[in-house]
Amino acid sequence: MRRRTFLAALPAGAALGAVSTGSVARAQTQVAPPTDPFAGVGHGDRITGVNFTGRSTVWGAHGAAATAHPTATLIGIDTLRRGGSAIDAAIAINAALGFLEPVANGIGGDAYCMLWDPKQRKVVGLNGSGPSPRGLSLETARAKAIDGYLPRYGAVTVNVPGAVDAWWSAHQRYGKLAWKDVLLPVADLCEAGAPVPQVIGYYLSRNLAAFDAGRYPIEENDNRKRIWAPGGQVPAVGEVFANPFLARTLRLMAEGGRDAFYDGPIADSIEAYFKRIGGWMTRADLAAHRTEWVEPIQTNYRGVDVFGLGPNTQGLSTNQVLNICEQFDLKGMGFQSAASLHHQAEAKRLAFEDRARWFADARFSRTPVEWLNSKAYAAERARLIRPDRVMDRVFPGDAPHHGDTTYFSVADADGMMVSWIQSNYRGMGSGLAPDDGHEPLGFMFQDRGELFALTDGHPNVYAPGKRPFQTIIPGFAVKDGEPWMAFGVMGGAMQPQGQAQIIINMVDYGLDPQAAGDAPRWQHYGSSEPTGQPAEGVGILNLESGVPEATRRGLEAMGWVLGPPDGGFGGYQNVVRQQNARGPWTYGAASEMRKDGLALAY
Repeated sequence: MRRRTFLAALPAGAALGAVSTGSVARAQTQVAPPTDPFAGVGHGDRITGVNFTGRSTVWGAHGAAATAHPTATLIGIDTLRRGGSAIDAAIAINAALGFLEPVANGIGGDAYCMLWDPKQRKVVGLNGSGPSPRGLSLETARAKAIDGYLPRYGAVTVNVPGAVDAWWSAHQRYGKLAWKDVLLPVADLCEAGAPVPQVIGYYLSRNLAAFDAGRYPIEENDNRKRIWAPGGQVPAVGEVFANPFLARTLRLMAEGGRDAFYDGPIADSIEAYFKRIGGWMTRADLAAHRTEWVEPIQTNYRGVDVFGLGPNTQGLSTNQVLNICEQFDLKGMGFQSAASLHHQAEAKRLAFEDRARWFADARFSRTPVEWLNSKAYAAERARLIRPDRVMDRVFPGDAPHHGDTTYFSVADADGMMVSWIQSNYRGMGSGLAPDDGHEPLGFMFQDRGELFALTDGHPNVYAPGKRPFQTIIPGFAVKDGEPWMAFGVMGGAMQPQGQAQIIINMVDYGLDPQAAGDAPRWQHYGSSEPTGQPAEGVGILNLESGVPEATRRGLEAMGWVLGPPDGGFGGYQNVVRQQNARGPWTYGAASEMRKDGLALAY
């Protein structure tokens, strides 16, 4: 099986042989130290707010940004202060994160956005995902399969990168600064370099080691090493790392616009690269790509309008989880109680069976979104949940027929709020970094194509020119007709689970934006997948260490199989707009304590 395997760590005991009285002192000094010298130590105390919160929500009156890297946040704030719109800041942030956080995103990947348009006074959506190469057939894709599924890495997983065209489309509609004035400061940063932070450094080493392990075939292996392991060494935490190759590519884009990437010199280099290594992407594939402006889907959770993007994304899953949870009194069950977490996790299991059954590129297969998003369907599904016992098996509903990401929020003085998510999918992506025949271009292609199914008749079955099922989803919520928050939680299948937990933490339990993100999270593994993988029994419910012991015991008594904290609980950013009784509205920004990020407002 290709799912993650979670093994309980065995205690590292040390057996002592028989010793004489005179040797006791020496034997005691030879006892191995504990694996974690800080085990059992909790956090410090706060004088106000809930005690598990790591820091306060930051507040400002003119603009805010929350990203996964402090320097990216500073670039966003600087762009706003230079007169840029929230979209200008979002583009600058995303371009910077492709350099600063290459383990999660880059211009070789896709992007999605929801934003509050203050002139239209509505939430609008953007689908920036690219299709598969037209020259790659289903038969060829199947021939590249491993254990019946597409592999993690290599050219067969590469789709047209949609991020750059998403930037361009958003800038054409909402940009204030000149295009080149948004990108050139980021190119300067790539050349100057920046110190590598702790979490990003950890994942950079893991990603490069996984590529080198050789389990999955990768057609070309030298370029990524030149970029991210110069001199054969991965940059250490705190060491200044630069990417002059990406700087050169960004300068070409700054001067030539989106066409430099999709129908110009960069496209020529990409086509030549894939022709050389035996891949399928062509300049014609790139030139044909266009970003799609879409109408978000919407539900209401206890008075809050929650928006999501429809298939080919999993945004509908967030709505479904919330619609089912709305049928129960989570507040009365108690925060972080066994009953509350049980009902939330069961709602996820139900929603994810529909995700596996229906979600696909809407241009190729019709998903019954209206029915799946309805309150009537949610009530029907909620009746399947037992209050005292986990469901033995879960099936998709009888609807009518027809992990690794970056997320950030940014808002400006005009009231525009942007919820943006961008990813190469599995960590850094496919392992393939293109060149121009001499030098790397400084980025890696996504491996999003791994998420296609290969089964005839499946809505998400691979086809040339088709977009695969996508995990990345921005989040947005509106309260009383006013924008409330641009928020998101990164991390594959964790995203709808995490988004639902943020909404529940804030709506049902009254937590502020930072506390809602710092609260202990759960993640359920083992549901059916849009690739065709079946469910694995009741799966595994992983809990963070902050979940109370009484809750753990209660969940086990209900039949849940619990897993340990595995670091897979996502990365969260949020910008909220607060309507004040006196004076103008203000922005509050929160960032993820599990990552390297930073939230700032001014």
